[in-house]
Amino acid sequence: MRTFTALAVVTVALASVAAFAAPAATTVDTEVKVGQLLRAALLRGLNGPDRQLAQLRGRPLVINVWASWCGPCRAEMASLERVAWREEGRQFAIIGISTDDYRDQALAWLKNSNATISHYLDQQLQMEHMLGATRLPLTVIVDASGRVRLKVYGAREWDAPESLALVRSALAEPPLHEQEK
Repeated sequence: MRTFTALAVVTVALASVAAFAAPAATTVDTEVKVGQLLRAALLRGLNGPDRQLAQLRGRPLVINVWASWCGPCRAEMASLERVAWREEGRQFAIIGISTDDYRDQALAWLKNSNATISHYLDQQLQMEHMLGATRLPLTVIVDASGRVRLKVYGAREWDAPESLALVRSALAEPPLHEQEK
């Protein structure tokens, strides 16, 4: 009886250690690759209301990941605003995701920049990890069904003809790839 009890205690102890030592599920932190669907996420509004990412499905989406301290991010933001106001920009939605640690810093920069497109604050690195924002800025082109079509690392003039052609090409079937600037 004593051997059985000792064996049971050791078995439970080992099972407990194994449960804590096992790698954590990484489905939440794994990057959505080009060609994959974006996962569900709550977007915390900076200059508007909170939204579920899934609410943006139904039309193509341009997601720009930025931070207020990132000079190239700030430089390209004006071109995204210009695209949003042009005819070409009406073919897709444009949103910004701030990776700032402090909401007030992101809000101050948005106010200073006179931003009109919807911006959201990343919560606990959720969007940063999902989109693969290992460096900034990152712009992700997503088709109407929520599938990532293109990732562009580095700043661009998004209202330049070649950038608009890149977006159109990414939304056309079948090319799926990442691009570095």
